Amino acid sequence: MGRSLRIAVQMDPIETVNIDADSTFALMLAAQARGHALWHYEVRHLSLSEGVQKPGARREERLRAVARPVTVQRVRGDHYKFGEAAIVDLAGMDVVLMRQDPPFDMAYITATHMLEHIHRDDGRGGPLVVNNPAAVRNAPEKLLVTHFPELMPPTLVTWDVDAIRGFRAIHKDIVVKPLFGNGGAGVFLIRHDDPNLNALLEMHFARSREPLMIQRYEPAVRVGDKRIILIDGEAAGAINRVPAAGEARSNMHVGGRPEQSALTPRDREICETIGPLLKAQGLIFVGIDVIGDWLTEINVTSPTGIQEVSRFDGTDLAGKIFDVIERKVGA
Repeated sequence: MGRSLRIAVQMDPIETVNIDADSTFALMLAAQARGHALWHYEVRHLSLSEGVQKPGARREERLRAVARPVTVQRVRGDHYKFGEAAIVDLAGMDVVLMRQDPPFDMAYITATHMLEHIHRDDGRGGPLVVNNPAAVRNAPEKLLVTHFPELMPPTLVTWDVDAIRGFRAIHKDIVVKPLFGNGGAGVFLIRHDDPNLNALLEMHFARSREPLMIQRYEPAVRVGDKRIILIDGEAAGAINRVPAAGEARSNMHVGGRPEQSALTPRDREICETIGPLLKAQGLIFVGIDVIGDWLTEINVTSPTGIQEVSRFDGTDLAGKIFDVIERKVGA
């Protein structure tokens, strides 16, 4: 084994995680099994200070967090133990895992700006932030996918209510999504004759200045919405998520049932098309969503699914992610 790494995990409160499904927890277990040391903190514990004491002096930059050493174990109700909290200079870490859940709002964007001050792609002279914070900021899940129109179903991103009505007139049944949502929240299937479209649009735009994403409804979702995990730009495994009865959404947060799934030739074509861009941008851990033959989202903020994939096919995806991390930082 190589040298032990110092790893800071920026995540939601650890006491809230589902240890049987949470990908961050799986990554922490994998890191700990390799002898790496873990610290836990939440975004609200970050502080960035910059400046010089006097003109001409050397600029000092500090990204600090109130963090606690942590050990983890797969025991329900007793899955973590904290050490004493301390102010930690994150530039002194080897790796920072940026794993807080969306929504991808200004708080999330601010955190990427702060982490960009310390990120080093090769982990030398500063920590490797996974995923690259600048790339995450420039690649919100529902917009990065629009750079691959040949892989997508018909899609519209707009504030224009008339454009949305026109899109439904052409494509009939549509799916309406908040552009920066997550976990299936606020996602609606609107049938071609559903009278609620106007009321839904009025409600959204009264509450938000953000546009909506509209996609043609793909009936293939009834047999599943496939989550494919890519590690450093290469397909590493997949699960199929089947919507619950009476539900249009397949997200596991809202009752989607995970099933074992193999990659089809079309899945591999999609991964081979997008993989080089993901790798080049330092997006080490990515989860994409595929319905039938169509790519619908590229998830780069806090992807999930590695525990389910590992449970079905025995592939240690968390270990594969750390293989890449260790290679990049020379561990």
